Amino acid sequence: MARVLSLFCAILFLNGCGEAVDRSPQPVIAERYDAFWLWAGVKPQPVLAQAKSIYILAGEVRADDPGRFRLLRPVTPVAPHAQLWLVVRVETLDWTPQVQGEILNLAEKWNRQGRSLAGVQIDFDSHTRNLKNYAAFLRTFRKDLPSRYQLSITGLLDWSANGDPSALSDLADIVDEVVLQTYQGRETIPGYERWLAKLDDLPMPFRLGLVQGGRWHEPENLNKIPNFRGFVIFLVNSTSRQAPD
Repeated sequence: MARVLSLFCAILFLNGCGEAVDRSPQPVIAERYDAFWLWAGVKPQPVLAQAKSIYILAGEVRADDPGRFRLLRPVTPVAPHAQLWLVVRVETLDWTPQVQGEILNLAEKWNRQGRSLAGVQIDFDSHTRNLKNYAAFLRTFRKDLPSRYQLSITGLLDWSANGDPSALSDLADIVDEVVLQTYQGRETIPGYERWLAKLDDLPMPFRLGLVQGGRWHEPENLNKIPNFRGFVIFLVNSTSRQAPD
C-alpha cells in the first residue's frame, strides 16, 4: 500500500498537482529575452550582447516644437549581431515635411554605415478614439519610407479591447508590427491580464513591451495567438532601476 501511495504522489508531482504552482507576477529578468529598447539616458547593458533586435531611440518630435527633429543619439550605434530599429518618439503628428525628411535621411545614414537596419518605429501614444487619424498619418509616412524598411509602432493595451475594428484593420494594412506597452512609467500596469485576454482578435503582428524589473506573469495561452511575435524589454539603468521620463 505504501508503494502505491508513493507512486500516486510521484505522478501528482510530475503533473504539477502535488503542490501549488506559484503564478504570482515575478520581476522581468532581461537575460531571459532577446529584444530590447535602448532609450536615451539608459546605459548599454551586457545583456545587449545576446540581442537579436534592439530598438534604439534616435530622436524625438516635441509638441511644443513640431518643426524640429531633435537628435538624441548623434553617433550611429554599433551592434553587428542584432537587427536595429530606429525609434522616433513623437508627441505630435503635426510635424513638417522637413522633419520627416530628416528622419528618413537618418535611417539611410544608419543603413549606409553597415548597420542591419530593420526599419523605423514610431513611438506615439495614440488615444484609442483617434486611431483613424493615426492610421492616416502612418499611411503618408509609409509611402515615403523606402520599401526595404519595415514600419513598427508602439501601442496601448486599450487598443485591443476598445479600438475601432475598422481603424485597427487600417493599421494592419500599413504597419509591419505593433509593440503594445504593458507598463506605464516604471511599473507594470495593474490588471494588465484583462487587456491581454482581448489580444486574440488583434489583426496585426504584435509584440508585448515589458519593463525591466516590472512584475509580470505570462498568460498561458499567449503563445497560441497567431499574431504574437514575442517581447521587447524596456531597459532601465541598473543602479536605480529607473527609466527616464
